[in-house]
Amino acid sequence: MRDKILDMLYLILSVICSVAVGIIFKVVRRYPVSIMQIVMWNYVFALLLCYFVFNPTPSALGNDAPWPIYISLAILMPSIFLFLAASIKHMGIVKTDSAQRLSLIIPIIAAYFLFKEDFNLFKIIGLLIGFPAIILILSKSDAESRNRKWIFPTVVLIGFGIVDILFKQVALYTDVPYTTSLFIVFCGALVVATLFVISDIVTCKTKMLTTNVAFGALIGFFNFGNILFYLKAHHAFAENPSTVFASMNIGVIILGSLAGVLVFKERMSVLNYAGIFLALAAILFITLSQVY
Repeated sequence: MRDKILDMLYLILSVICSVAVGIIFKVVRRYPVSIMQIVMWNYVFALLLCYFVFNPTPSALGNDAPWPIYISLAILMPSIFLFLAASIKHMGIVKTDSAQRLSLIIPIIAAYFLFKEDFNLFKIIGLLIGFPAIILILSKSDAESRNRKWIFPTVVLIGFGIVDILFKQVALYTDVPYTTSLFIVFCGALVVATLFVISDIVTCKTKMLTTNVAFGALIGFFNFGNILFYLKAHHAFAENPSTVFASMNIGVIILGSLAGVLVFKERMSVLNYAGIFLALAAILFITLSQVY
């Protein structure tokens, strides 16, 4: 019984860490900070934690390693982080977290068309529900349509979907431990984020502030915590990975929605709430497709 409670604690902590990143990005807009610098420092601290906790072995990498995928992830991850922050700022935590979790539809479609995976009835129902869920969650008022701020969660959805596909490709390369590949990707992401910061300092005369370091450390801590506890949860539920899959996605949408509506008083339309409900149903059906 005690072991089961500990296993569930891994899932809960992973969900909390994921939502905490969104909450921090929501809070930082109250301060004169640079999101680019925060993203850069996030990777500094996440990289250090990855090194000391996972003890990666970069020396195990050879020329046959999936370097094009590593490089693609290194470029995409910091870039999408900027869109994630912008989406949370302009559209709120609720829509952003929901869009991020519904990005799972993209690798599922890729699994069918690229990897020729067979689809059962549950997965088809999940996809059919998922598309209208995306439309409803991202539905906007006339003012939002004119401002085109809805583009941010859309990019988050597509971007995280592509990142998920690339990480699945990395997982197929079994000659190197997954945690070592993660370390290499973090290194590359730090390099790209640093280039973003240097460009911002040169072109916009942005100053380096300790506030950015503090917020970057917080996000790096929770970003790494999300990965750490997610991996521990998968290890604990090795015989039933769908439990992790469902709990993580549904948990983030529910907790993120509660934080957005109750804490930050984000405005949601009836259509947006209907979209969240459909998103939960879609994730549930996709999870059932893994069980049966």
